[in-house]
Formats: sequence, structure tokens, C-alpha cells
Amino acid sequence: MNNHNINALKPLFFALVLAFGILIGVKIKNNASNPTDFRRLMLFAPSGKLNQTLEFIKNSYVDSISESRLVDDAIRGMLRNLDPHSQYIPASNFAAVNEPLEGNFSGIGVQFNMMSDTVVIINTVAKGPSEKAGILAGDRIVRVNDSTVAGVKMPSDEIVKMLKGPTGTKVNVSVYRKGNDDLLDFTLSRDRIPIVSIDAAYMITPEIGYIKVNKFSRTTFQEFSEAAENLKSEGMTKMIIDLRDNSGGIIDAAIRMAELFLPANQLIVYTEGKNRGRKNFFSNGKTKDFIDMELALLIDQYSASASEIVAGAIQDNDRGAIIGRRSFGKGLVQEQFLLSDGSAVRITSARYYTPTGRCIQKPYDANDRENYFNELRERTLHGELTQADSVRFNDSLRFVTPGGKVVYGGGGIMPDIFIPFDTTAYTPFYRLLVRRRLINNFAFDFADKNRRTLSNLTDYKAMQSYLIRRDILNEFLTYAEKQGVARDYQDLKISGALIENVAMAFIARNILDDKGFYPILNQMDEMVKRGVEVLEGK
Repeated sequence: MNNHNINALKPLFFALVLAFGILIGVKIKNNASNPTDFRRLMLFAPSGKLNQTLEFIKNSYVDSISESRLVDDAIRGMLRNLDPHSQYIPASNFAAVNEPLEGNFSGIGVQFNMMSDTVVIINTVAKGPSEKAGILAGDRIVRVNDSTVAGVKMPSDEIVKMLKGPTGTKVNVSVYRKGNDDLLDFTLSRDRIPIVSIDAAYMITPEIGYIKVNKFSRTTFQEFSEAAENLKSEGMTKMIIDLRDNSGGIIDAAIRMAELFLPANQLIVYTEGKNRGRKNFFSNGKTKDFIDMELALLIDQYSASASEIVAGAIQDNDRGAIIGRRSFGKGLVQEQFLLSDGSAVRITSARYYTPTGRCIQKPYDANDRENYFNELRERTLHGELTQADSVRFNDSLRFVTPGGKVVYGGGGIMPDIFIPFDTTAYTPFYRLLVRRRLINNFAFDFADKNRRTLSNLTDYKAMQSYLIRRDILNEFLTYAEKQGVARDYQDLKISGALIENVAMAFIARNILDDKGFYPILNQMDEMVKRGVEVLEGK
């Protein structure tokens, strides 16, 4: 429940308290000769007061009011006083909130960008409705059913809602395709579309594989296992797992991932709550393909929850190197309970603990969620992202791994190897380009104009080689000048390589999706480079 809703309801609930007092006063007066009835009323269970108050509102409140909205706000109010992660999910939002965890949704199967108020298709999902119908990368969606969606400043999430719908239902889409005078009309039958957990999986060196995991859903373990097996068949003997920006998801997926790297009967995590008792999760040791594989795991301040379970299991069992910056610090487990109208509540039912016994949940005030989630900003302000010694842990939360490594609870996972956020190349010129979105816009325009040539480049290596031959940095700087941003030759000595790298990565994303984006971008990523060095013994 946000502050706006709380403040809006304060006058109403204040009025309700007064009205309730007046009503009781009347009851007391009218039932003076029969006090038993009054005692019976006051002896109701505490939860009974909610129903009583709702009835009083329905029967006595001066203005019309939505009963369902009042109940929703009451639920939000109750959960707000528990912890920062217990939450209410209205029926209208239930599907959207749960889709990332389920690993699929029902839609038309496209990835798109919003460029100049127009939806531009970047890719179609293999064997999805759009690919089957003949929609191509580069097509512009102009109409959805009878509604014009191009050039009308319609928010992208509204367009997404129009394209999504129950499996098997149909939606009419009209697209503009270069070279055609008239719009092309398609009738698409919505189908289940996978939401992938693996952004990229490729070999960085002949021996080191890299897998980036963006979430933990019901399909994550299968996706990760398949990606790892494929890389192993290409010669992978060492692995980098990138969990940066991964805010978590389903705990079972995290447990199964950690299980791949731990021998049988090794503790991965345990949970404990007042009404749940202690529950241990051990590795079953069934999959032995990766038990001895050297491992580096990347985390940052946005790695949370299930990501921290994996990181904690690897760190506490002395199984691999944790590289990066201190993780978010979410050590609370939520259970989801469905309500009768299709809504749900997620209630924190337990805390989870890493194998050494530490709960990495950062401190919180149940009445101050804003500061809880703004804590990441505070970390930046006091220098934590650039200086490891700015992190202070409570010595009472000190633990030691079997290998003798000192670790701490109470505030996320502190990496074994700290990598500061490098601001050297983020010169004023580079920041201006980012602020004006010139790199993104250039990458889209370049990809759009050269789509036929670029589409023949089937991997990131061929794409990068072609872009280097084109002198893409110079092409971009010429583009920026036409947009009113002159070259800053002094700054370019520092930021030129970064600008070129980012431009190539975004062009590759427009053609090859993230499987082209990350392999190029990672070439200048300090955490990835350090992971390679660690695995190579440097």
C-alpha cells in the first residue's frame, strides 16, 4: 500500500473511529438494562472487529464507497506492518506478477523496442505465433485490433496488455514493412511464450564458459542445465555464473542450481519460522558432471533472494570464488496464498540461513519501507560501490566456513573478491551521450538500415568483426554531431573504447538479442575479466 493510499484513508478511518464510538455509546445507553449483550459484542475475536467495522461502513457511512477497494486497502495496511516483502496482489495483477516465476505467458511471441512512439519488432520467438504468421524483425506495429498504437504516445505496457491474452484467443495486428505501400494485416492466435532465464551462455576462452541468469523461475534449472551441458560439450572445464541484477524468484530453482556443484549431503540452505520449524535442504549428489568444475560467481547490489541462496551455498561450502559487490540482503521467504476472488497474498513465513548459519537479511523497519528500498542509494552515497572498506559488519554476526574463511550475516553476501564500480571511463562526454540516449538510438537506426546485411552475421564474433571494419565509432560520432553533440577529443581518449564497445553491443542486441549483446559488452566488464583471471590462476 503506497503512502498516497494511506494518507487518503486516514480521514476515513478517523471518521470511522468516531462513528464507531458514537454507535457504542448509543448501544450502551439503550442496553443499560441488558449489559450481557454489550459484553458479548466486545468479546468477539480481534478479527471480528474487521467484519463489524466493514458492516458499519456499508450500513452507515455517509457516502457511497467501494467495499472491495476498502477490503483491498485494509489488507495492504495489515501487510505493510509486517515486513518489506509481504505483499498483496490484486486479481487484476496476479497473472502479470506470477508470469516471470512460471516462466511463460500467453501472447504473440515478439520482442520489441519503442522508437519514436512506434513498436518496432526486434525479434520473433522461434515457432511462436508471430514467426508462424510471417511477421519479421524490423516490422512496425501500427494497429492492434481497431486501435492505432503508432505515433499516439501510448505507453508500451498498455500495448503489451493489448497483445497478451488467454491462450487460443485471436488478435489482429497491422504492421508497416519497409518496401510496402500498404499495411500488412495478420490475425494471430495467442500461445504460451517462454520467458527465458538465461540471457547468454557462451565460451569466453577455450576452457571457460559464461552463463548469465536473470531470474529464478520454474524453468530456470532446466534452462541452466541445458546451457551448461552444451558449453561442456564445447570444452568448458571452468565456469562463470553471472547473477548480477538477478532479484531472485523461486527458492527451489536456486537450490537445484547449487546442487549441481555440491557433493551429496552438503547443506545448501535451511529455513526457519515460528510456524514452520527448521527445514534443511541438502544436495542429493545425483548430478556429478559439475561437482569438480572450477567456479566463479558474479554478484552485485541488485543480486537478491534466490541469487543470494546460490552465492551463500557456494561461499559457505568453500566451493568457488564470489566476485563483485555486496548483494542486496534479502533473507526472508514468502509463501503465496490464493484468495477467493483470484487475488493473493505473499506472506513472509520463514527466514533462510546459509550453511554456516547466517541470515543475510539486512535490517528493516516495518513502518519504513521507503528507506529499506532506498538503502541501495545510501550505499552509493557513502562510497560502498567504490571502496570495499566502507562496508561495516556486526562482529556478533561473524561466521567461519569449513575452509577457515570469515563471512558475515545481517546484510547480504560480501564477495570474496571486491570489484569497485569503475567510473574512469564515465567522462562528462560519455554521460551526455547516455543521457541523450544517442548510443541506443544510433544502434537501432544502424541495425534498421543495415538489417539485411547484419542478419547474415549469425554470431557475435562475425557481427563484431564487421562493425570494427565499418569503423563504427566514427560512424556513431558523426551521428552524434548531427544530433547536436560535438566530439570531445580529450574525453574520447578516455571513453572512446567504451563508447565503441557499447555501440557494438547494442547493435548486436537489435539483431541477435542478448546472445549477441553480452558477449560483446563483457569484453570491457571488469567483473567478468576478474572472473577469467581467477579461473586462470592469475
